[in-house]
Amino acid sequence: MLKNLQGGGYYEIRDSVAPSSDSMPELSIDAFEIFARGLDHPEGLAFDADGFLWAGGEAGQIYRIDPAGAVETVAHLGGFCAGLAFSPAGELFVCNVGRGVVRVAPDGTHSVFAERVDDRPMLCPNYPLFDRRGMLWVSDSGEWKKRNGRLLRFAPDGAGETMGGPYGYANGLALDRSERQLFMIESDTDSVHRFELDGDGRLGPSALYAERVGRFPDGLVLDAEGNLLVCCYASDEIYRIAPGGETSLFAFDPHAILLGGPTNMTFGGAGLDDLYVANLARTTITRVRAPRRGQPLVFPPEPAR
Repeated sequence: MLKNLQGGGYYEIRDSVAPSSDSMPELSIDAFEIFARGLDHPEGLAFDADGFLWAGGEAGQIYRIDPAGAVETVAHLGGFCAGLAFSPAGELFVCNVGRGVVRVAPDGTHSVFAERVDDRPMLCPNYPLFDRRGMLWVSDSGEWKKRNGRLLRFAPDGAGETMGGPYGYANGLALDRSERQLFMIESDTDSVHRFELDGDGRLGPSALYAERVGRFPDGLVLDAEGNLLVCCYASDEIYRIAPGGETSLFAFDPHAILLGGPTNMTFGGAGLDDLYVANLARTTITRVRAPRRGQPLVFPPEPAR
């Protein structure tokens, strides 16, 4: 079943097909388990400072999930919830197709943070990411195959600017620990791009970091060793891209059950060594013990030990 989203996105509930790569995956799909059930096609994931996992649903639901996997609905935003990120103040920022970027307080109250940049409405706000300065980076995917995606940045007061574009369906974002490199998925071309950032956090030169990364790469996350993990919605795979750019198959689900249209990932657990995956084509969040711990996020900060 094909589901159309505003801005030209889509997802489909279907059986999986042959993997994009001929190589054997690093992890067996049997190592994955279902962590939470009953979500309305989750796409984005983010942990708060108390260790609760937050996710969004296709009808605008905002879910809070406790460490045991119990799901609570704390807000209904309308629209379609894509990526999520926590601010320095502990507020949740949600890319919502239909409304823009929405700020959600811990008690579920919410308001629109931004919906236009440079007097242009966001076509498909997809993924938010905070840097150490508290600036919010957002990928506006644009429309599928029309190459009108943008990379945006917002100050804490909501003032936004276009940092780059046009791109072919700009999607997941990740910053390295030094915040001198920004990674962005371009789903139209099944590729990952890397941007150099200057000392003021502005975009410098860009380069193609990896190509032919599965089918419809969507979300990405960095581990502590600098490996980039990329989940591919249309091929039910996760790829690992080493710091030198070498790409290998990390995981694949031939039945699209435990990886069913995977969209976004985040590391969690006491040692940041559990990888959580949102399955847009299913109603579950799955997890696996990862061979490498995750790169700590700026917000919320890594818990003291």
